[in-house]
Amino acid sequence: MSEPFLSSDDYDERAHQLYNEAQYDEAIDILREGLSLYPHAVELHVGMGYARLAREEYAWSRKAFEEAVALDADHEDALAGLGETLLKFGDRAGAVACFDRILALGFRDDHDLLLQIGRALFREGVLDQARRFFEIAVTAHPDSADVAACVGYTAHRLSDEGGALHWLRRALELDPGHAEARIYLANLLYDRGEYEAALFHLERTDPGEHADTLGIWRLAELKKSVYRLNDDDPELVPWRQRLDELTRDAAPEDLLLAEIEAMGPDGRVRDPRQIELFGTLLTELQGMRARAGGGSGGGEIHRVSTPTGVTYMGTWEEIVRQMKDDAAEWADGSVEAYMAASALRGRRQTGIAIPATDAESFIRGSADAGLLRILH
Repeated sequence: MSEPFLSSDDYDERAHQLYNEAQYDEAIDILREGLSLYPHAVELHVGMGYARLAREEYAWSRKAFEEAVALDADHEDALAGLGETLLKFGDRAGAVACFDRILALGFRDDHDLLLQIGRALFREGVLDQARRFFEIAVTAHPDSADVAACVGYTAHRLSDEGGALHWLRRALELDPGHAEARIYLANLLYDRGEYEAALFHLERTDPGEHADTLGIWRLAELKKSVYRLNDDDPELVPWRQRLDELTRDAAPEDLLLAEIEAMGPDGRVRDPRQIELFGTLLTELQGMRARAGGGSGGGEIHRVSTPTGVTYMGTWEEIVRQMKDDAAEWADGSVEAYMAASALRGRRQTGIAIPATDAESFIRGSADAGLLRILH
């Protein structure tokens, strides 16, 4: 039982502390007692709304926020909570109206409030509006790593890969310790086939910073391939332990989702040879360069992919030779003849002239014509 003569602020403060400790039942008890004494205390109705929302009691949450707004139509926290609850009922227009009202009241520079609104919209898949509020926040707070990261997440979900890469890297410039942004960026780079960059970022995270299994699986496989580690290598033990923690209580559908996420865009499990090729690149790079004859960039290793997902790696000359060997009709032909014939076919197909004088010009020309993608 609470002490007598508590003010509404006292009840609000106690409930807020319990809420922060995730003791939602106890917070609701305190708020209910406070409201019995102070039924017109807006903050207590707002607190009740958020406590109910945390317990996923959306109807009760909506009622509490509506009562708060009825008492104070311009209360920004009440409007934010009501908007977040309306999203749960599928009322996107009503929710955005609440959020726009907050902007109209002059809260365009409220860092935490804008993040709350943007994240609520993001969770419910209202991505265009989520990006709008995050971009308002990043305008007001250009040095906020959290805001920059959120713009990056939303850009990726909206298929703006370039924007996602820019904002995730910006977040890490602002805060190198932003683990969530680093893990997200690493997975994005992995999906692009940029394994070296993905490993660079994954190795700068700790096991406990991973909230799902995807990044851990990828880190383990890359480490095994690049450093030739066994499954039971001590370096992998903490990652295996974290993986066990994440999967121990996972429902079957969660494990299925993780498996799906490990697939490529075409629905197939990613080609393990790509990781093996990447490992070969890192562990034998000097030898590959020596075989290529050294020189000023002549032995530099590159990686390209075709529209069908086939990846080639090596010097420009080695890549063209691999492409020729994969084309059955050119197995016994010369590299020069293959480039000339492919350049002619590419010009007929795209209308773009592709040089065939040397391997580098041929590959870069093919990339300009959209027939190849240069990954590295």
